[in-house]
Amino acid sequence: MDRDGYVWWYVDALSADGRQGLTVIAFVGSVFSPYYAFDLARDPFDHCAVNVVLYGERSNRFCMTERGRASLFRDAAEIAIGPSGLAWDGTELTIRIDEVTAPIPSRVRGSIRVRPPGITPGPFHLDAEGAHRWWPLAPSSPVEVTLSEPSLSWSGTAYLDTNHGDAPLERDFSSWTWCRAELPDGAAVLYDVRHRDGGGRNLSLRFGRDGTRRDIRPPPAAALPPTRLWRMPRSTRSDDARSAVVRTFEDTPFYARSLLSSRLAGEPVRAVHESLSLDRFRNPLVRLMLPFRMPRRA
Repeated sequence: MDRDGYVWWYVDALSADGRQGLTVIAFVGSVFSPYYAFDLARDPFDHCAVNVVLYGERSNRFCMTERGRASLFRDAAEIAIGPSGLAWDGTELTIRIDEVTAPIPSRVRGSIRVRPPGITPGPFHLDAEGAHRWWPLAPSSPVEVTLSEPSLSWSGTAYLDTNHGDAPLERDFSSWTWCRAELPDGAAVLYDVRHRDGGGRNLSLRFGRDGTRRDIRPPPAAALPPTRLWRMPRSTRSDDARSAVVRTFEDTPFYARSLLSSRLAGEPVRAVHESLSLDRFRNPLVRLMLPFRMPRRA
């Protein structure tokens, strides 16, 4: 990986009853890191993190500690960053977590097991030059979450993808929206990216549980209200051009995460949705706010 590059592995999981959720992202070249943004060396291996976010009914927990290259281990089957890591044995992805929240410290410790029934073909290019590649590896997989701190266990479904890039996201994109929804026979994934030059790309995808890609027409656009606190713009797609926000998980200056009630592939669905504004992210004032939530350790 060269200067300015990045790779991340992303797991998004939701409990069967929809009341609990989590996100795990393992970064080499942490794309949203203020330390990486201001580092003149632009060495991705010196900006690594395992970000963990727990979404509960009453409150959320955020672990976003960045670490340097001395904390990174990786081989063909495993990546470890400090005390946390991901390991793949050919059939199961095991994630071990031992992190601390910020700005108020509390421990998040335990394991997550994802068992993909199949792997999709990929990757997809998000830009014309192929500088940014996205691969939705396993859009619909059983997941088991077992945490000792906080004491928590649940099962549900998970989405797994990976992204690789050769340039900062904010250089080539102004914004994007993404969502994924479970279907009776798999999952639907919608990805709309807006390029910095004013163009864009829509990827409307449907996959069987075994990873087989199936045809789907891009659904029409559906408007969503902005978030309450930071007024983050939100939009999505649905069969009937209508969608409703069930819950807003995160409302930040440049990123929003929500649970939607919508309709895709002819089915009523609950969709996990995100909106990202890279125009807002590259504002220096926003980046100066991030260290309060994203501490750095050697």
